[in-house]
Amino acid sequence: MYKNIDPFMKILPQLDVHGFTEDIVMTVVNEFIEDSYKLGRKKIVVIHGKGQGILRRKIHNDLKNNRLVKGYYLYNFNIGCTIIELN
Repeated sequence: MYKNIDPFMKILPQLDVHGFTEDIVMTVVNEFIEDSYKLGRKKIVVIHGKGQGILRRKIHNDLKNNRLVKGYYLYNFNIGCTIIELN
């Protein structure tokens, strides 16, 4: 079976939060954002999965108030990933 792999996703730093609970997911995501910002990265990826959207909603709600985040959006080819643009 041929699987189309997007090279764009291979070059961006990624954090997979599958299995995290809604209570602690933002602790891990915020640490990843802060570390990436300090390293001068402009875009990062958080993989939260599709499911019922619990983690996605929690992450998106908290990203709205994060001073290091310029913007964020769901990845077009996989809605289980959020691409975050940093200041």
